[in-house]
Amino acid sequence: MKEKLGISDAVAEKAAYIYRKALEKKLIRGRSISALIAATLYAACRESGTPRNLNDISSAINITRKSLALCYRMIVKELDLKMPVVDSVQCIARIASKADLTEKTKRHAMKILKKAEQNQILAGKDPMGLAASALYLASLKMGEKNTQKKIALAAGVTEVTVRNRCKGLKSLDI
Repeated sequence: MKEKLGISDAVAEKAAYIYRKALEKKLIRGRSISALIAATLYAACRESGTPRNLNDISSAINITRKSLALCYRMIVKELDLKMPVVDSVQCIARIASKADLTEKTKRHAMKILKKAEQNQILAGKDPMGLAASALYLASLKMGEKNTQKKIALAAGVTEVTVRNRCKGLKSLDI
C-alpha cells in the first residue's frame, strides 16, 4: 500500500503505530482489517501533512470511501487523535500538475491563498476547493485559457464549488 500511494517510510511507521494503538484498545473486533489499515494510513498522512485524500486511499486499497471514513472517524475519536487541518497551499502543486498549469500561475495562486489566510476567510472551507478556485483566478489573471471544469476535475471538486469559492476570493483584489 505504501508503494501504491507513494508515501514515505515515516508515514508508514506512523500508520503502523496508530494500528497497534487500535489493536491495544480492541477496536479491530467486528471491522474490516483492510478498512482499518486504510484509516490508519489516512490518519498518518493527515498528521504528517502528506496531501492524500479519502478517495486516493480508498481507490488504492480497493475499499469504499464510506467504510474508510467510518473507520477513520472511529479511530480519531477512540484514540483521541488531534488532526491538523490540511493546508490548501499544499494542494496547489498537486492540482496544477494534473491540470498542466504554469509555475507563474501556481505562485500567483499561492499569493491569493496567503492573502485569504491573512483575512481569515479560509476557516471551515474544503482545502481542495480553495486551491482549485485560487488556481482558476490566478490562471485568469495570467491570461491562460482554463475552464472551471478542467480545474475542478483536476482537484476532484465540482464546478459549483470552484465558482462559490471564487466569489469569496475575488473580494481580496489581488
